Amino acid sequence: MVDVPEEALEERFLAATGPGGQNVNKVATACQLRVDVFRLGLHPETFRRLKLLAGSRLTAAGTLVLTARRYRTQEANRADARARLAELLQKAEEREARRVKTKPSRAAKARRVDAKKGRSEIKAGRGKVRDY
Repeated sequence: MVDVPEEALEERFLAATGPGGQNVNKVATACQLRVDVFRLGLHPETFRRLKLLAGSRLTAAGTLVLTARRYRTQEANRADARARLAELLQKAEEREARRVKTKPSRAAKARRVDAKKGRSEIKAGRGKVRDY
């Protein structure tokens, strides 16, 4: 697991949308967590996978932006943002299983062709019936 240094994190609180009634209009409860991924010291492969997982949440400057607005309090949203960051980093560290190429057997190929011929006959039989 990657240990995230506090210097790499920046938190901002903004007005949230969603549940909360008047409170949501008055209090900045949504948490925007900004992480400088270059300060994390990730392995190049882990960084590559993180880029793929983060998508548009990763800026060109290397800042990962996570916005948490699921809950009604700042503390809960802050905890949610940090939990989502940890989950994202954990997924990025997992290595994909290598695919082992396999060939279909001759019998499997024959079964496939037979199935295709059968479907073809069924569909050909759906045409108009003509009297010649």
